[in-house]
Amino acid sequence: MKNTAILFILFAFAACGIAQAQSDNSVQVVYNGTSATVTVADNISQYLTVTQQGAHVSIAQSDSVASEITYTLSGTSTDGEFYMSGSYKATVELNGLTLTNATPVYSGAAVHIQNGKRINVKVITGTTNTLVDAATGSQKGCLYVKGHAEFKQQGTLNVVGNVKHAIKAGEYISLKNATLNITSAVGDGISCNQYFLMQSGTVNISGTGDDGIQCDLEGDTATAITEDHEDEDSGNIYIEGGNITINCAAIAAKGIKAAGDIFISGEPVIDVTTSGKGEWDEDDQETSAACGISADGDIDISGGTIALTSTGSGGKGMKCDSVLTISGGDITVTTTGALYYNNGTTENTNYTGNTDHISSDYYSSPKGIKAGVKTQVGNSYTYGGGMAISGGKVKVTTSGRNAEGIESKNYLNISGGEIYVNAYDDGINSAQDMTITGGYIYSHSNNNDGIDANGNIYLNGGLVYAIGVRSPELGIDANSEEGKKVFVNGGTIIAVGGIENGASMSQATYRSSSVSGNTWYGLSYGDEVIAFYVPQVTTGGGHGPGGGGNSSGLVISVPSTPTLKSGVTAAGTGIFENNCYLEATVSGGSSVSLTHIGGTVGIDDVVMEQIVNDPRVFTIDGRYLGTEVPATFRGVYIQNGKKHIKLR
Repeated sequence: MKNTAILFILFAFAACGIAQAQSDNSVQVVYNGTSATVTVADNISQYLTVTQQGAHVSIAQSDSVASEITYTLSGTSTDGEFYMSGSYKATVELNGLTLTNATPVYSGAAVHIQNGKRINVKVITGTTNTLVDAATGSQKGCLYVKGHAEFKQQGTLNVVGNVKHAIKAGEYISLKNATLNITSAVGDGISCNQYFLMQSGTVNISGTGDDGIQCDLEGDTATAITEDHEDEDSGNIYIEGGNITINCAAIAAKGIKAAGDIFISGEPVIDVTTSGKGEWDEDDQETSAACGISADGDIDISGGTIALTSTGSGGKGMKCDSVLTISGGDITVTTTGALYYNNGTTENTNYTGNTDHISSDYYSSPKGIKAGVKTQVGNSYTYGGGMAISGGKVKVTTSGRNAEGIESKNYLNISGGEIYVNAYDDGINSAQDMTITGGYIYSHSNNNDGIDANGNIYLNGGLVYAIGVRSPELGIDANSEEGKKVFVNGGTIIAVGGIENGASMSQATYRSSSVSGNTWYGLSYGDEVIAFYVPQVTTGGGHGPGGGGNSSGLVISVPSTPTLKSGVTAAGTGIFENNCYLEATVSGGSSVSLTHIGGTVGIDDVVMEQIVNDPRVFTIDGRYLGTEVPATFRGVYIQNGKKHIKLR
């Protein structure tokens, strides 16, 4: 009687396509055309309810399941699905699976995991898997996990999302080693909540109707970053390795979008292209534009190779609403889109009018890198976020109208790294103070200021090469109308187009009244020799804000007395796309006359002369702090332990 009962159970399982598996805690589903064979391990069969219509398989775990079950999916079906529900973590193995859901039975998804716990999605090494969801239904994704999905192993998964997202998780997504190819999605390529973590592997996304990778909050309030991201709900994106290639053509789409912060570290390779135009956002009552990498919070980049290209009207390379920090990595940003205008009723994807008296809500400029927010409150403004660059290499090229290269809507601090900007509008701009203490900075504007700040500009160190255009624009410009200044305190400063009139100069600063385009210059000071190339530019005649002679020609400030030659032949260590050479060797050329316009002439750089009768003595304690060297200067001597200058 006992043996008869066992045979009856086996017969019942076989009648609905189910046979006993040999491995504990395992389920195998093998798809074959319009049917599927489900094999359940002995020790868990009592906890699972299996229902099936052709190749549409549903498995429900009871709450009594006390250990993790592994579901292995393989085979091929042109009309099937896998639906699993439960309340305990599980593993889903994709082992050479090709599955299309043509006529939904349990869900429109190809794979739907209703289990709200951790789901290991193992893309078995060496296999290729393809999922396509139904064209009808209400599924949130072709591959949907209600809980958190951890993609592992070194296989390949191809996904098409015909209704909404390609891959969707209700909680976080992590990726290690696997290759995910999203070839089409009505919504996002990959969408999740809580956070997104990529440690290695490959992600290729194209053909999306919305963002490439998008991470939102699960709850209403973000948590802080937690150890090992345990119970974290931050809306953050972490990219620590691997390769990401995203091509978004949708209107106002973002390649990588976080509701929280974005952290890029290690050595990932990221290539994002957006080509969609802007749009009018009815909810926020303002324009919205496409962007390669976008965060509602901070962006922190300490490593990696990042290439961002935006060709759509109003499109941007990188944007965050809080603080952008760059301490490493190799970043290239190119935007070619036009200025986008939309006031809610009228759209213009190639607006060429003046925007000075238009609400900023009505247009989106195709900027390279933008950080922070500037908000109008009545007749005043508040500023948030900012930008700090301390390392890495940043190259930005923009060509559309109003397209600034690097813009901070608050402060901007540069202390290291190599920055190259070639922009249509301001090369580097800040809405508040800008401080440069180190690094190598090249900023060329084709239609405005090379470097511009609405606050003060403090030039304290580094090599700064700024190129502006015709007056009233400048090489380096501060908001003198509001009482702001350029403070020249140190570093090596080269400004084609001049420096804002009224600048405060503590380091000796010189000017040449003219400068030639398409010409190499050799600059020598102390033991340093630098060669720099001046492109074809149109400089002004001294009509910059505040007027005066500092707003034209070429201005140079260096730590010791310089000599300058034009038309030289140069070689050396190339920086700024080889528009400048360090440790240069120069030959030929003609001497350029430099006029001292302010700042200290170093004591070590003056020529001692004989003291004459009745000198006027000025104590300087090692530095002369006047605005120019007097024509009556006669020399330097020491009296009572202090250095003095001698005038006739």
